[in-house]
Amino acid sequence: MRFGRIPFPFRQTHYLRPMSAGSITLRSSTGRDFDAIDAMLGRSYPKLLKNDYAPSVMVTAVPLISRANSALVRSGTYYVAETSDGDIIGAGGWTLSSVGRGAAEVRHLVVDWRHQRQGIGRRLMMGIFAEAQLQGI
Repeated sequence: MRFGRIPFPFRQTHYLRPMSAGSITLRSSTGRDFDAIDAMLGRSYPKLLKNDYAPSVMVTAVPLISRANSALVRSGTYYVAETSDGDIIGAGGWTLSSVGRGAAEVRHLVVDWRHQRQGIGRRLMMGIFAEAQLQGI
C-alpha cells in the first residue's frame, strides 16, 4: 500500500506514505470533477455533521453547505484525493483571504464518511499548507 504518484501541484515527496488499501493520488481538481465532488459532499456532510447540529439546522443549512463551488473546484488551489479506480474520496483547498495580505483560508475540506481515519484529510491539509507556502502565504 502506498500513494500513487502525486503530480503537480503536490511537489513534496514526503506525501508518499501508506494511507489505505489501494493507491490514493492527490491532484488538482478540474471542472470535470465537479459532479463527483458535489456527490461526495452531499453524502458525507449529513453523516459527519448530524451529531453536532440540531435537526432543524441539518434540514436548513446542510443542503446549502454540502454543495460544491464550481469556481473553487476550477481555481487551481482545490485538490482531490482519488482512488486507483477514479473515485474521489476527499477534497479541499485554499483561497487568498480578504482579511489581509499573506493570509489564506482553507476551503471546503472533507473526506468521504466511508474513508475517515485513514490519513486522507491530513495529506490534503499538508498539501494545502505546502502549496500556500510556495505561493508566499
